[in-house]
Amino acid sequence: MSYAGKNLKFIRKQREWTQEEMAQQLQIKRSLVGAYEEERAEPRLEVQEAICALFNLSLEEFLFQDLSQRAGFGQEGGSSSNAYLDRRRAMKMDKSASIVPIVPFVPVKAAAGYLAGYADPEFLDELNTFTLPMLAPGDYRAFEIIGDSMLPTPSGSVIVGEKVANLKEVKNSNTYIVVSNADGVVYKRIITNDDHQEKLTLLSDNPLYEPYQVNSQDIVEIWKAVYVIQKAGAQPMWDVDQLAGVVNSLQDKISTLKRTMN
Repeated sequence: MSYAGKNLKFIRKQREWTQEEMAQQLQIKRSLVGAYEEERAEPRLEVQEAICALFNLSLEEFLFQDLSQRAGFGQEGGSSSNAYLDRRRAMKMDKSASIVPIVPFVPVKAAAGYLAGYADPEFLDELNTFTLPMLAPGDYRAFEIIGDSMLPTPSGSVIVGEKVANLKEVKNSNTYIVVSNADGVVYKRIITNDDHQEKLTLLSDNPLYEPYQVNSQDIVEIWKAVYVIQKAGAQPMWDVDQLAGVVNSLQDKISTLKRTMN
């Protein structure tokens, strides 16, 4: 029996590395690290040798010994270190451990898998995290956005959102990260169409994009935008005429929506 997959996952978490960081160390694709750890594939010999060199192991130890059960493995200063995921989960569960909320970050490259993994602890624990001292206690997540549909918020911005537990909490015309089965992760303004909220209208800040509707049943998560993080100098410049055009276009669209709702 080969312990290659189990051992790779164990020693990676002992180093507190994500799968992406491990892949960079081994100069392979992140998807291969996932396949090895889930035992959907066996590491090639050159990958095994690279792992052994990186962690100071023999091939026999890596392939045929359960390193998680080996006495002393991963110990530092005489005390055994806790498993990486156990520490992170304990920190998340213990609200008194940190006054500052921990914010998981969903980059664009992880957005495709987010719809399937948003409720999976294993997927979420692979995400990098950060903290913002100005955040009040709550459940937060950060999403990288790409594209120009929400200009003047530039492409590449990071939207920090607070979890919306109920559609009744959605405020008309505010900005949200909306996760739906049809569209995945999008950043839009939400226009509520009726008291029952069976459908929501998603509106872009860029008037070149038409608003569209989504069924409430199709939405799996909503995060209210509380902060926008962007690179210095990334804010696009608008002249007065452009701003006037944007305002007029938005007013026309809102008027049209109101007439449609009525």
